[in-house]
Amino acid sequence: MEHATHGNKLDTRTLAMASLLAALACVATMVIKVPSPTGGYMNLGDAVVLLSAYLLGPVWGAVAAGLGSALADLFSGYTAYVPATLAIKALMAAAAALIYSGMRRRTVSLLVCSLAAEAIMVAGYWLYDGLLLGSLAASAAGIPSNLVQSAFAIAASTALTAALRRSAYVRREFPRL
Repeated sequence: MEHATHGNKLDTRTLAMASLLAALACVATMVIKVPSPTGGYMNLGDAVVLLSAYLLGPVWGAVAAGLGSALADLFSGYTAYVPATLAIKALMAAAAALIYSGMRRRTVSLLVCSLAAEAIMVAGYWLYDGLLLGSLAASAAGIPSNLVQSAFAIAASTALTAALRRSAYVRREFPRL
């Protein structure tokens, strides 16, 4: 039996896992920070965003990814980015989970899902920075560092997910994986 939501009813286990993954996304974003030339920072939070999608599916993966990442911005003093991060990371997780499920959870799908999700991240922050700066041309300066962050997230999430899929326990507890 799949542990998740049953209809509209949320079970305690799903809520606990979403909370733990939100906390992990927050910590992964805050602990390892590599400053970017544009004033932001690169981190490993996106690896957890993608892992949340694969483990919890589109709804609860999006909740965990969005909330955890937005809290990292809030706690790190990037309050102007909290709403954007909430939406962008939630959309990333939802898209990755839907694509992953649609591709029947094959290993090659991890690359496709992560590329799609990271494209959402790069485009989302480019557009949001354009709104903040009043110029899409000026906000394009952040694209290279977001691409580097994307590459690290793709590598880390793919390796971690592939390793977790080898565990019978993990596959039993997270049938979406």
